Amino acid sequence: MKNIYDVAVIGGGVIGGTILRELSKYQLNCVLLEKGSDVSLGQSRANSGIVHAGFDAMPNTLKAKFNVLGNKMMKDYVKDLGVKYQNNGSLVIAFNEREMQTLEELLERGKKNGVDGLEIIGKAKLNELEPNISKNAIGALWAKTGGIVCPYELTIASIGNAMDNGASLLLDFNVIRADKGDFGFNLYSQAGESVFASVVINCAGLGSGEIAKLLGDESLKIGARKGEYILLDRESGDFASHTIFTTPTEKGKGILISNTVDGNIILGPTAEQILDDNTDTTLDGLNSIINQAKLMSENLPLYNTITSFAGVRAYSSSGDFVIQESCSVSGLINVAGIESPGLTSAPAIAKFVVEEFVAKKFELVKKQNFNGKRIADNWFKNLSIEEKNSVITKDKAYGNIICRCEQVTEGEIVHAIKGNPPARTIDAVKRRTRAGMGRCQSGFCQSRVAEILARELEIDILEVTKSGQGSEILMGRTK
Repeated sequence: MKNIYDVAVIGGGVIGGTILRELSKYQLNCVLLEKGSDVSLGQSRANSGIVHAGFDAMPNTLKAKFNVLGNKMMKDYVKDLGVKYQNNGSLVIAFNEREMQTLEELLERGKKNGVDGLEIIGKAKLNELEPNISKNAIGALWAKTGGIVCPYELTIASIGNAMDNGASLLLDFNVIRADKGDFGFNLYSQAGESVFASVVINCAGLGSGEIAKLLGDESLKIGARKGEYILLDRESGDFASHTIFTTPTEKGKGILISNTVDGNIILGPTAEQILDDNTDTTLDGLNSIINQAKLMSENLPLYNTITSFAGVRAYSSSGDFVIQESCSVSGLINVAGIESPGLTSAPAIAKFVVEEFVAKKFELVKKQNFNGKRIADNWFKNLSIEEKNSVITKDKAYGNIICRCEQVTEGEIVHAIKGNPPARTIDAVKRRTRAGMGRCQSGFCQSRVAEILARELEIDILEVTKSGQGSEILMGRTK
């Protein structure tokens, strides 16, 4: 029997996730369709995690509008969802008088965009704020409203809270065919599943152009840029306290140095134009990050590198966000080309899409029992000793440490597997609990996580995968 919905959101990234949560506030039957084995597998997974202040985007663009609105919404949004967030502020540093003039331009642009707390500072104040900054830096634009958040935690929490409030999630649903009728869309997956939806919201990231085309709209042109990153261990977490940028160029914001909400230091990203979704790191890319970061700072602790990774960012040919109902296909809402500052903008974009477009299709009636609160998947480690002992008394699994680097317990892993959206793979557990994200990069805990997944999902351990079908971690039994 075909599943019938009012609204289908295609794409399980931060934009699709925040839109689904906004939809779940109303008496609507909604579903999120994600082609992967988990949510947050695209650009919401490999992301800088920066909550931008809003001075970079050109005035009167969608980027500028939603960046500033989203920045103002973020603190309360993440608090409700139990997602880690820090208002650490950002610094755009200058090395010469020409770049200082660029900072003046950014300051004026930020004021036009409605950004509060902008100030240009000199060398002395900059060195006070960031002792490890390069001796060659002569000043900076200080944006006090800048912040940091975990992009995949925000995505998972948004979708989880939407599901807690009645929304549905279909994983491994790769839309390969669609039929448009008088009353909506029939959407078909590669596996032969199908759903019907009166309205489709296209948030498919890199695939949004293809999805629009499947649904009858050939106007959406989407390109791809790869960004590589280097991640340092938490031992170096005090190397920087702000998000540090160089002055932007026509190619983008450039390499940054920032702490993360989990206490690491992140360096990157590069910006390489590509034709596919390849996320391999390269020697040239990593060297580019290292060389630029060394120019920005003194005594860069690269010896504490624990991993490198890459993500691919989608952008539109217009250079701005695309947020509109299709001109050629009624009922298709395209939310595409959401590159930086898309993460910051997500809560504001979600509210706008539902109130501006979905409200024209349905009468929006708020649910009386909507609960916007959510408990984080990795809440246990933040408790006091007394509180931990109380929890362990009720559930001894919380007394069993599985990941020693990140101090993740068996109880937290079980909670992630049973919660919304459920973790079904090694990497899904990792994104929810941080089991495997520490210095040893899952060298010690992966086998134990696999055992817990097999037990809780009631599957053979040979069926446990790292990131979905085709990534099985065990090939057979030796005894």
